[in-house]
Amino acid sequence: MSPAPRPISPEGVAAALAKAERYRLINDPTSAESICLDILAIEPANQQALVTLLLAITDQFAQSPGAGAQRARELLPRLADPYRKAYYAGIVSERLAKAQLGSPKFRLGDLAYHGLRDAMDWYEKAEAIRPPGNDEAILRWNSCARLLERHPELAPREDGPVDPDLE
Repeated sequence: MSPAPRPISPEGVAAALAKAERYRLINDPTSAESICLDILAIEPANQQALVTLLLAITDQFAQSPGAGAQRARELLPRLADPYRKAYYAGIVSERLAKAQLGSPKFRLGDLAYHGLRDAMDWYEKAEAIRPPGNDEAILRWNSCARLLERHPELAPREDGPVDPDLE
């Protein structure tokens, strides 16, 4: 039997959030994920922990894109702000497409193309409701557009998209 995780103190949340961000920055997303889960165990609606958890999960897409994408998408309804829901839905789709693009396991063109187009759709939704001066959704949309431009082999299948087992 595995030992149960110990709860952190409410007073330690701010420091734990900072530590989770540092772990993401040093490319240790599993540690960042664990810290976020500890925070969410005592503050289930903590928006910063939810976003950091979502990003830590997407940082791990190269290892398990399908299961990771499902876990990340399950967090989206817990985000309180409609803009952030749309923006981070785009992030999940974009990062999944990039993981698929970098994997020899997937049909590059079809899966990555549809993932990038899905991300672009989410970024357009986020752009429409963005706070004044916040252009991050536009920047991400442009990044996806340029990736598609640089990779003409990324294209939809003529017979429609494939929904493969991503694991």
